[in-house]
Amino acid sequence: MITLYHCADARSLRPLWALEELGLDYELKLLPFPPRVFAKEYLAINPLGTIPFFVDGDAKMTESSGICAYLVQKYGPTLLAIAPDETDYAAYLNWLFFSDATLTFPQTIVLRYTRLEPEERRLPQAVEDYGKWFLGRLRAVEAALADRAYLVGDRFTIADICIAYALHLAESLPPLRENITPNARAYLERLRQRPAFVRAQERQKG
Repeated sequence: MITLYHCADARSLRPLWALEELGLDYELKLLPFPPRVFAKEYLAINPLGTIPFFVDGDAKMTESSGICAYLVQKYGPTLLAIAPDETDYAAYLNWLFFSDATLTFPQTIVLRYTRLEPEERRLPQAVEDYGKWFLGRLRAVEAALADRAYLVGDRFTIADICIAYALHLAESLPPLRENITPNARAYLERLRQRPAFVRAQERQKG
């Protein structure tokens, strides 16, 4: 049985969405955010204290985009993946890595210093600087969507799940929300209409 440890709208939403797209059976373990603070017993399961934590038999994973890649490879074939012999394979891999390492990383700094830290430890300069970093990286997404509905392969894939999550997170952060660019905003709104995304949102309510 697949088990996913998840916090509402955290990066674990990526594999949760992918599980729903694939129609797989899984157990969802809901935790308060951040679990290393509010569910200290979770550290015995995942010593990093991070979300997601994914278990599938002997497989244990902590990286949200990597879990999505694992799912489509392990439980495919599926059109949610781009195969090595397809033209967009390199771009597909690049978007998967870009989604977290480049696009989501600066958002975590904005999140921390606007919401998670006590008032006296918040850092407006860090929020401004890393917000600009995110928006600069968002240009690549905006440009890619200028003439297409999806990032690669002329179809919806886990690359879209992974990038759309970063946009979903940005919309929850006031310093970023108003600056999401038009193509990216329309793309996010379209993808949020997918039945699997709607189901994932319902599942995370508990």
